[in-house]
Amino acid sequence: MCGYLGSISNEVIDDVDFDKANSHNICRGPDETIIKNINEDEFSFSNSNYKNLQAFNRLAIVELSNLGSQPMFSKKYKTSILFNGEIFNHIELRAELEKEGLIFSSKNSDTEVLLLGLSKYGVNFIDKVIGQFSITFFDYSEDSVYLIRDRLGQKPLFYNLSQKSLNVSTNLKSLIHLDSDYEIDKNSIFEYLDIGVVSSPNTLFKNIFKVEPGEVIKFKISENITKEFTKKYWSLERFIDNKEFQKNDFFKILENSVKIRNIADVPVACFLSGGIDSSTIVKMLSDSKQNLNTFSVSHKDGKYDESYWFNQVVSKYQTNHTTSQISESITSKEILESIEIYDEPYSDPSSFPSYKIAKKISKKYKAAISGDGGDELLGGYTRINQIMNRKKALNALKFIYKIYPAFMGTGNFFLRNSSNTTEAYNSYFSDHKFLKILDVKHYKSSNYFIDVSSNLYKNLIISDYKLYLSEMMMLKVDRTSMANSLEVRSPFVDHRLIEYILSSDSSYVEKASSKKFFKEYLLEDFSNDFVNRTKMGFVFNLEDWIYKNKNEVLSSLRNGKISNFINTNKLNLLFLYKSRINANRLWKIYTLEKYLISLDS
Repeated sequence: MCGYLGSISNEVIDDVDFDKANSHNICRGPDETIIKNINEDEFSFSNSNYKNLQAFNRLAIVELSNLGSQPMFSKKYKTSILFNGEIFNHIELRAELEKEGLIFSSKNSDTEVLLLGLSKYGVNFIDKVIGQFSITFFDYSEDSVYLIRDRLGQKPLFYNLSQKSLNVSTNLKSLIHLDSDYEIDKNSIFEYLDIGVVSSPNTLFKNIFKVEPGEVIKFKISENITKEFTKKYWSLERFIDNKEFQKNDFFKILENSVKIRNIADVPVACFLSGGIDSSTIVKMLSDSKQNLNTFSVSHKDGKYDESYWFNQVVSKYQTNHTTSQISESITSKEILESIEIYDEPYSDPSSFPSYKIAKKISKKYKAAISGDGGDELLGGYTRINQIMNRKKALNALKFIYKIYPAFMGTGNFFLRNSSNTTEAYNSYFSDHKFLKILDVKHYKSSNYFIDVSSNLYKNLIISDYKLYLSEMMMLKVDRTSMANSLEVRSPFVDHRLIEYILSSDSSYVEKASSKKFFKEYLLEDFSNDFVNRTKMGFVFNLEDWIYKNKNEVLSSLRNGKISNFINTNKLNLLFLYKSRINANRLWKIYTLEKYLISLDS
């Protein structure tokens, strides 16, 4: 994992400003920082007016020598690459390329595999790649630049474009520091206050965009810089089919997915919540005779503590285990530290324990395996079952939503049985009542339900992949880990597993409990109580922190930058009616305010 910044411009690029902009990426790659002004004959664009500055910050996981350093160049093809991420099948791809006569300088660099593969075969080479990545590929022979993001959005990639410059980065704030005239997009502010993130391809800023998951964008560098094309090289909808599900085939893919993510030139650890997903991965690694290093978060507050369960896994597989404990009294300093790591606003309070455990792991390890994506893969979220079995006869309850007091909650319960599936699905994410409290008007909301199949279950999991996993969960996993210079690898987010699930008959899911096959697998070693307990989630006592810190939260919001966009006068209502929902609302706007303040630093 790494972080990078690139600028192509026919205007002066100030070295000090560029260095400051790159500073936001250093946490992603503290092992080595290289900043180059690319001006050699074989690595320059035809229009010599363009300056090309590239900064790369490396976290060395494979090919630890300087043969893995970036930017990496190919004199033969007149190409170069900036690559953030990990290619898990690079050994096999290297062997294929060597059979084609390509010669490698390194022994084990996945970056060099990408560079030579893309140089020889073009962007279609990405179809062969198993991994998580954000790539900027320069082809100087054709005056082109390609931006490529992985299929599920595990790694971030941002860009802004004008006629005379193209800036790209793995960190949004880096681009802001290169453009002091940035302008905040009000609709993006409102989307964030509605669902807690700004969804791709937009960001909080006009004219700065995210490359979407599974997307390639090509830019042409000529008299002006133009976007030549945008295309999706991978999309979930392409794989919808109704083939017979074979448990053994599914587990073969999963076993390989886990195995290849445990390969590195540095030791690898494992996240362990004690839930079905992380426990399945730990058991699979243990069954393959791996020595395991596991990490968990415990809570002094028993309401949120799962130590009873993860300790069973530790005991069973005799792992080398570390537990990080969250106390009942969390300081403002701890909270602010976890908020300030984000280069774009993010509102899920589970980011706090996620950040805490990533910080603990990073003291000993550079890479760790997580169970993220298991719920999306096998329909583990409660909302899936609720929407599929909603009582459409209760559709009439929607009239209560209209009169439900906004300060008492979202009112979304009254939309959950809507006969309109889009309305029912959006009710699990949107909070239009909150926008009403804030006097938000003229907000153009989005529909997040993807209706591409006659199979409702597959529509729901595709919707979850596109919104919840790609836009929310992967953002949290990436930022909390990379803020601590830790690479996280998620076997359940392997695109081969997702393709298999989407192409298979899903009747087994609709008729049986979610994660049936993982539970059967774990029953070899654990009790029914272990595998069938209620899912707790990765949280902390948010209500307690928000309401104990009322004065600090309220004063920062009333006098803050957010008041330029919304009416904050009614926020005291959320303190009068204390609830988890209102605590989440206050957290959402509090984290946004802290983000807006950070833009000046």
